[in-house]
Amino acid sequence: MQEAIDYLSEKSPIFQAIIQEYGLPPIPKRPQGFETLVLLILEQQVSIDSAKATFLKIKAYTICSPETLAILPDEDFRTLGVSRQKTAYIKILALAILNNEINIESLATKSAKEVREELIKLKGIGNWTIDIYLMFCLQEPDLIPLGDIAVVNTIKELLDIHDKTEMEKLTSEWSPYRSYATYLLWHYYLKKRKRTITY
Repeated sequence: MQEAIDYLSEKSPIFQAIIQEYGLPPIPKRPQGFETLVLLILEQQVSIDSAKATFLKIKAYTICSPETLAILPDEDFRTLGVSRQKTAYIKILALAILNNEINIESLATKSAKEVREELIKLKGIGNWTIDIYLMFCLQEPDLIPLGDIAVVNTIKELLDIHDKTEMEKLTSEWSPYRSYATYLLWHYYLKKRKRTITY
C-alpha cells in the first residue's frame, strides 16, 4: 500500500492532504461469490447501511443461495424491503448461476476486462457493481468507479473538475493505483461527514 500512496502523492497533492488530515484509508474486502453480488445489487443507489439492513433481513429469513432466492416469491422479497426491480435482478443472477450461464468461482482466474464482459451480460449488474466486486472481492488495484456519487463529488470538491471526460483524463494519470485513489477519496468523503461505514 505504501508504494501506491507514494505514487499517488507524487501525482496529486490532494492525497497527501487527505492522509495528513484523516490518516490512511481502510482497504475494503468482501468474500467472492453470490452473496456479495446480492448485497451489491441491494446497494445500488441507496446507502450501504440501508442495503446491509435489508441483506441481513434476507439472511435471517432464508438461505442466501441461488437455489433459494431463484424461487422465493416476489411478495416475500417485498416484505423484506426489496424493490420489485432489485428482486428481478437478484433472480436473474440466481438463475444465470443455476443454468451455468455464469461461474462466479471462475471470475478470480480472469482479468478485470474478462470479468466485466461476463457480468455485464446480466441485467441489473452494471459497471458500478462490477467495479466494486473487482475492487472488494478480487482486489483489483487499478479501478476508479466514476459512476460512484461519493467519488465524483469528492473530485469536484477537491479538484474543481466537473466534466466527466476531464475526470477520466485526470484519473487515468493515477494508474496503476486507481483503486487506492478511490479508497482515499471515499475516506475523505466519509470522514469529512463524520460517517463510519463497515464495508
